[in-house]
Formats: sequence, structure tokens, C-alpha cells
Amino acid sequence: MVYIGPVVHQRYAIQLSDSVRPFTYHRASSLDDATRHLADKSAIPIGGGTDLLVFLQEELAEPSELVGLSEIPGWRDIDTRDDGSIRLGAGARISDIARHADIQRSFPALSQACDSVGTTALRHMGTLGGNLCQRPRCWYFRRNIKCLKNGGSDCPAKLGENQYHAIFGGGPCYIVHPSDPAVALTALDAQVEIAGKLGTRTVAAEDFFVLPSVRLDRETVLEHGEVVVAVEIPVVSAGGRQRYDKLMQRGSWDFALVSVAAVKRRDGDVRLVLGGVAPKPWRVTSSIEEDVASGNLDETDTATLAERALYDARPLDRNGYKVEQASALLRRAITFLNES
Repeated sequence: MVYIGPVVHQRYAIQLSDSVRPFTYHRASSLDDATRHLADKSAIPIGGGTDLLVFLQEELAEPSELVGLSEIPGWRDIDTRDDGSIRLGAGARISDIARHADIQRSFPALSQACDSVGTTALRHMGTLGGNLCQRPRCWYFRRNIKCLKNGGSDCPAKLGENQYHAIFGGGPCYIVHPSDPAVALTALDAQVEIAGKLGTRTVAAEDFFVLPSVRLDRETVLEHGEVVVAVEIPVVSAGGRQRYDKLMQRGSWDFALVSVAAVKRRDGDVRLVLGGVAPKPWRVTSSIEEDVASGNLDETDTATLAERALYDARPLDRNGYKVEQASALLRRAITFLNES
């Protein structure tokens, strides 16, 4: 169990299985205040804490300071702009995004993705920024078995228990990214605003997540001391036809075995993004999206396009079923996008 307390001049302790590790807690009053404290290499940001506290309990991090972000002005805001675009503060609760009327109307793929996250309690506690930046659920990594992400020299999942691991983009590590909203935001061409001690920058959601072949220490482009400030979705992605589908081992409270976000914008452009199959949201190749956008597809055309989308899949010994699941979800998504 993770136990935090008691408070003594903002000092806390994490009760682990065989030790107590002290740390300080700083409640940031502004973004500048937060990034200044996070410049310390042993400081870690905390929002909702639904993933971080478990991560600490698993002894995968040893912070000297946790920097609370929830009091930063505008951190939880959801702002609809006059032009129809929307800005989501990194501290916006997953449940608030799922239930927001403007998001349900204009960006239903995101609303549906958020509504599929965890349990009701987790959706009420979890934040958008935390969800996007959560660490992978690979059991080797989480149980501190030596692997490429915790100091080991190889990936034990490659030849071991890999039924939930990647069929795209794997190597040398075969994790999958666990975020549902990340898949929808990639399909919606969202932009992620990042802040650090050197200032702010913006990257496309599609480029925010990185493969293990690029870096092993993190799953995103964030450098130490940087935090996600907000996510912006452009008006061009509003409306049209949108859908988020997710297959799970259990009926609820589970991560995706495979998921898909499908968007056909009002300008006719199509975005198809798979989740649960790669270390990042995996966008289907543009040539397939263009063929889907052309319309007038019969059942054979739809099946052919789904097969083409999975041509480069490289399943491991125990996760070949994901190819079939992804094919089924893609066929369903393509059919949906081509309905009048």
C-alpha cells in the first residue's frame, strides 16, 4: 500500500513493503513555479496521481519532491473557442472531458475514448496530462524484472509472456502505450503544448509519442522537467463522422487489447489510428486513409483495405490474435465512415 502522511512542514513519506521513503510536496502556484521546481532531477510532477502513486509503490521511482500541478490557474479548464476549436487543460479530468457537451457534439471520438478509461472513480481522479504520460503496463517493467526500461540488457517479453505486447513498432522493446485518449487525439490532429524551464513548445499528438528505437527512458518527447500544459484540437477536426472502439479482455476497467479511432472530417479527409498494438498510437498509412476517403466501398473493398493496413504487423509468439482483432475493428470503422 502507498501511504502518504502525515504532513509536517510539507514533508511526507511513502510506505513501501520494507521501507519508508521521505519526500517533500510542493503545491505549485503557477506554471513558472512548477517548472522551476521540476528542474531538480529528483522532482516529479503529480496531477491526479492515479498512475504515479502505483508507480512509486512499485519502487520504479524515488523522488525527493513531488510537485503538485492542480492549483495552477487554468490547469483544469476546458475552453471552446469561437472558431469551434477546443483547448483542454492538462489537469482536465477524464470524466469531465467525456461528459462535456461541446466535446460530445464536435469531437465524439475523444468523448468515447475518455468514457472507456478505467472505472468511474479513476475517470474522476485521472487527468488528461497524466493519462497521456502514464508509463506502460508491461508486467516485466512494472514488476522490476530487468528489462530495457529499468536497467536490463534485453526485452524479456520478446520471447516470454508477450500476449499483450506490440505487433507494430516493437524493438528493441515491445511495450504498448496504454492511453485511450491518446489514440483519439492522434486521429483528431491535436497539438500538445509542453512547458519546461526553457519555455514552451508545441508538438503534434502524432509526434508526441516515440518508439523504443528512438528512446527507452520515456515514451514521449518530454525531457526531464517538462510537463504537458494543454492539448488543442483544431476546428478542422470537428464534426464529420467519428468513432472510438475498444476491445478488452474484461468488459470494463481494462486496457485495450486493440482499439481504433476513426475520423472522417467534413473536408473528406480520413484518419485511422490503432491503439493497443504499438508503443505509440499507430496511424494507418495515408494511402489506405485516402482509399477509405474515396468512398463507395463494398464489403470486399473494406476487407482488402483492413488487410493492407495490417500487412506490416509483426506479431510475437503469443499475440497473433491482435492481428485478427485489429482487422475486425478496422472493417467496422471503415464501414462506419462510409455510411451516409
